[in-house]
Amino acid sequence: MRSARLVRSLRLVPLAASLALLAACANPGSVRPTATVTALYAQLDQATQGYETALQQVRAGNDAAGQQTLDRALDTVKNASVRCGGTAGCDPQRFFSAYDRMLRLKDGSSIGDENDDGDPQTGMALDQRGPAALPEAQRSVTLLHGQKLSELIAMNGAVKAALQMWLTQWRPNLVDAWISYQYLRSEMWPAYQQADLPEALLFGIMAKESGGKVHAVSRSGAAGPLQFMYATGMRFGLTTDDGFDLRFDPAASARANAEYMDEQLKVFNDNLELTIAAYNAGEGRMSRLVGDDTRVSFYDPRIYNQLSQETRDYVPSVLAAAWLFLHPDSYNLRFPKIDGEPGRVTLKRPASLSELTVCLGSAGGMEEGWFRTLRNLNPRLDPQQEQPAGAVLQVPKLLEQPYAARCVDGPWPILAADLHSAAAPVVADPPAPERSGPVRTRSYKVRHGDTLVGIVRKLRCSSVQEVAEMNHLRHQHIAVGQLLTVPECR
Repeated sequence: MRSARLVRSLRLVPLAASLALLAACANPGSVRPTATVTALYAQLDQATQGYETALQQVRAGNDAAGQQTLDRALDTVKNASVRCGGTAGCDPQRFFSAYDRMLRLKDGSSIGDENDDGDPQTGMALDQRGPAALPEAQRSVTLLHGQKLSELIAMNGAVKAALQMWLTQWRPNLVDAWISYQYLRSEMWPAYQQADLPEALLFGIMAKESGGKVHAVSRSGAAGPLQFMYATGMRFGLTTDDGFDLRFDPAASARANAEYMDEQLKVFNDNLELTIAAYNAGEGRMSRLVGDDTRVSFYDPRIYNQLSQETRDYVPSVLAAAWLFLHPDSYNLRFPKIDGEPGRVTLKRPASLSELTVCLGSAGGMEEGWFRTLRNLNPRLDPQQEQPAGAVLQVPKLLEQPYAARCVDGPWPILAADLHSAAAPVVADPPAPERSGPVRTRSYKVRHGDTLVGIVRKLRCSSVQEVAEMNHLRHQHIAVGQLLTVPECR
């Protein structure tokens, strides 16, 4: 184990040396730096030496001391860069570059960010078994087809702007996506792991696409946690299963996404930015723009200027979310600690997901309630449809005991059932016009965004009940692509 740690650390020595050179180089120009500037640059040099010391401590088997030394080095760079920004003649870019380089050096080493409880605050913390499997967990977080993910993310203006958005306006969405992903990880992560793709990339795509909402549907018809269009989903096996659209299945969606990313990474010669752009703009369009030059940058005007604003924003947003997944603490970001171990409950009495949400309340400290998580883990179920006693539901393991304590007997399931049975007054459909002779019918193909009520309104000569009875529909459920028999208006 110690020899393996030494091998990982030695890989970083050439990069650490380049960091030292970065700290030692002088400002461009012939102006002699002031004493204050010289002192700030000395602190940068001290931080670089601190990183070297951290490596030595890790090689000696003292990971905890190495982590503390590295944290002090990073803090020195951050504090000095703040002072540099207000000092004439000081070049802040030297500090930003050093900070960025240190974060990249950490990826793939045995040094990781830690929180107050001593648990890693990088993606490797998501292995619920703890840090025992650290080397493999770290590899799975940071490597893409054998390459370090952090080396494939250009820390340019677009990515920095996206980082700011995730840390400010989009911060609630990012945290919500993190929470949802923790509970979905056991279903979504295995497909990425098998494809040798980094978990941070999976999180970045999901955060941008759906925010972790399994049942999300866009205005363009993209659906599911990873927002597959209908045709693309079909190409990767996301068909329908007993009327259920598999794009809403987290495991199936992650498998399809991993296959898509693997396919397009080969097409674009592991150019990650172009591959992510293809996922948003379409692989055909990207292939036509790129041609044979797969080394071209996504930001090359020949590519960038031909893409929609949506795609221009999409690529850096995914990369920024992936970067924050790897380095939350380094950006003053604390993801909540989540126990996402999967579990299940067998219903002791009939209940819907909505009723369970009411009786579970804020169990486990989930102040916003469990509705989203229960829906995500049971995507095939109508949340309002009561499930029979004996039905098995997927839940976080931490809810198994609260279910038994709160949702089997006592006042909460009674209250939940009472609220569930309540209904607003229903306005009856106007009677359908009387027709003489047999009713003539035609077929109607259900489109994205259709509802049975909306279809009947288009007809203007029928009722919801009539169309439902014609097609033997239960609870007015219809599916995209379904052929309905509808009255032909005269």
